[in-house]
Amino acid sequence: MSEKTLKDLQGEVHEYISQFKEGYFQPLTMLARMSEEVGELAREVNHRFGEKPKKPDEEDNSIELELGDILFITICFANSLGIDLAEAHDKVMHKFRTRDANRWTKINTEPEA
Repeated sequence: MSEKTLKDLQGEVHEYISQFKEGYFQPLTMLARMSEEVGELAREVNHRFGEKPKKPDEEDNSIELELGDILFITICFANSLGIDLAEAHDKVMHKFRTRDANRWTKINTEPEA
């Protein structure tokens, strides 16, 4: 499988959505879909790592597929609003590197004497 950039992913999703007359959903519908997908991920994580096992007749989903669904709806949401996800990522990483620069214990650092 080839490496894809966020731009590639956004283009691929846009090409897929553009073949349908309905196009992208409205922002509130996107948010509802995103919430639904996060709920499905939570359910899978709870089944796998939590105390609530699946019922014998429940469909076997995977955390990987649920994360893929969240990625897809995130890209749809961004595309519908004209947001470049690589730019958004850069802004968020800047925020974490500055705001949280000393929040966590870094690996391979000596404690101050």
